[in-house]
Order: sequence, then C-alpha cells, then structure tokens
Amino acid sequence: MNIWIINGPNLNLLGRREPEIYGTRTFEAFFEELTTEFNHITLHYFQSNHEGELIDKLHEIGFSADGIILNAGAFTHTSIALGDAIAAIQTPVVEVHISNVHRRETFRHHSWLSAPAAGQIVGLGLTGYKLAIRYFLEK
Repeated sequence: MNIWIINGPNLNLLGRREPEIYGTRTFEAFFEELTTEFNHITLHYFQSNHEGELIDKLHEIGFSADGIILNAGAFTHTSIALGDAIAAIQTPVVEVHISNVHRRETFRHHSWLSAPAAGQIVGLGLTGYKLAIRYFLEK
C-alpha cells in the first residue's frame, strides 16, 4: 500500500508555531513515528507553502497512490482550485486538520475540500493522520 501525506502552508512550522493549538512536535519527528508504526506500508510526505505545488503533487500522485491524506492548512478555506484537483483525481483523499476548525474563527468553518474528499478528520491533533492511515488500511 502506497499512502501520501501532503501538508500545506505553515505546517512546516509545527513544533514552533502556536504550540497551544498545534503542539510542540515537529511533523518530521511525527512522520518518523508513523513510518515505524506502519512499517508494512509505504508512506510518503510532501509539504509546500505554495498552492500550485500542492495541486501539482495531487495531479502527479492522484492516479497511482492508494490514498492521500491532505492537510491544506488555510488553503482549505480559500482554494477552490485544490477542491477541483481532488475532484479530478482517482485516488481517494482524506482531509485532516490538527485543530478543531469549527471552534476557531468563522472563516475556518467552511472547507472547499470536503465535498470531493472521501472524508474529514478534524480536531484530534496529530492522531488524525493515524486515523486516516487506518481508514485506508481498512477500506
């Protein structure tokens, strides 16, 4: 099984960015934990602060990967283009958010990614990524 994790803008700052919301672990350290825990599958990780690079990566892997876990960060609430990219590919996408976006600012309550996504995991911290992997394993 071949699963990709794609993180969007500002998620490269996990561990330093707003630790009261996002915690103190870097995603790189967490990804090492994931690869150890799920050593029977192939996990890949990509992060970009640029919308077009995220779209390009979805196009690149969206017909060959078994699953994509996408945390598009703030692009979730602004990018119709990312939603269109999810709709255009064959690989199922699970939308993940570390924080509970529904308990935050009103503009974060809407996602342009939810409709074309297979599902959404919100507000469970980094555990949301593990749950998304388990979804793909059980699917």
